[in-house]
Amino acid sequence: MKAIVKTAPGPGLVVRDVPKPACGPNDVLIRVHHAGVCGTDLHIYDWNPWAQGRCKPPFTVGHEFAGEIVELGSDVHEDFKTGQLVTAEGHIICGHCLQCRTGNGHVCKRTSIIGVDRNGCFAEYIVMPSGNVMLLDGIPTEIGGIMDPMGNAFHTVLSTEVSGSIVLILGCGPIGCFAVGIAKAAGAAAVIAVDVNPKRLELARKMGATRVLNPKTDNVEAAVLELSNGDGADLVCEMSGAPSALHTGFKVVRYGGRVHLLGIPDGDVPIDFANEIVFKGITIYGVIGRKMYETWNLMQRFLRSGQFDPRPTITHRFPLEMIEDAIAAIRSGSAGKVILDIGS
Repeated sequence: MKAIVKTAPGPGLVVRDVPKPACGPNDVLIRVHHAGVCGTDLHIYDWNPWAQGRCKPPFTVGHEFAGEIVELGSDVHEDFKTGQLVTAEGHIICGHCLQCRTGNGHVCKRTSIIGVDRNGCFAEYIVMPSGNVMLLDGIPTEIGGIMDPMGNAFHTVLSTEVSGSIVLILGCGPIGCFAVGIAKAAGAAAVIAVDVNPKRLELARKMGATRVLNPKTDNVEAAVLELSNGDGADLVCEMSGAPSALHTGFKVVRYGGRVHLLGIPDGDVPIDFANEIVFKGITIYGVIGRKMYETWNLMQRFLRSGQFDPRPTITHRFPLEMIEDAIAAIRSGSAGKVILDIGS
């Protein structure tokens, strides 16, 4: 089969023929229809310090996908049948550690991620453990193929009560734009989206932002205070990892409010713990992945009911062979969500 492979340490990815994966007794073999390209794939392409410390080539890249079941392992339960359209949780967890046994598998210490630690989904076929596979049940594979990053946004926004809240989204990449739409769909009184990229702000507007702001030209604090009657944001979702955005979030969150952190800073960020956190009595929540499988169930309900439509964020589509163009689109800053059309 054709696949996008990280063949060796160093920059670049290669499209090549690799063996079709074998389906074990508890596995599901899936023909991939759509796959999402994201910043993690760019890091692997560039072979940045994170990729150098984490990844062990050669391996097939990609961790966001949806497709069709073509083979079932002998021990897979009867809920799955060939021909069904599915997506999957890309974090393979151990099931035995304290975190897994207390319902916190999303922070399993032994997590193995497809397309990072093991072969991924930028290929015509992928094998997944059946316990990680979710039926789409009417959700198109174009949308199913980006439920992984969408789930990050659901986890970030809906880990607290949102209805009637003032929500501030800092960083409007694809996951930030998803977060805008989710907060709106969940009944937020106002959703304020902040980014320095005008194209991303336009996508946030399409996703339903009450107001979009560029911190280079707009007064974010004044806008938050105006829309919150002087109280500040009930919930701040920091999606960028930029130190300036982190400090903005701490400054404009209301006393007793919440700051949810998904963005990853490049290095250490000095924080005034006394004035930014302790004296304001705020709650900080670190977000990683999706809760398994609470987030997935919630996400499926929003999508199947039509409450939330992520399609305005999709700006580019490429065939598998054009991965270089897909990477260039992300690097340009002009893209929202980039999708590979692999098969149907």
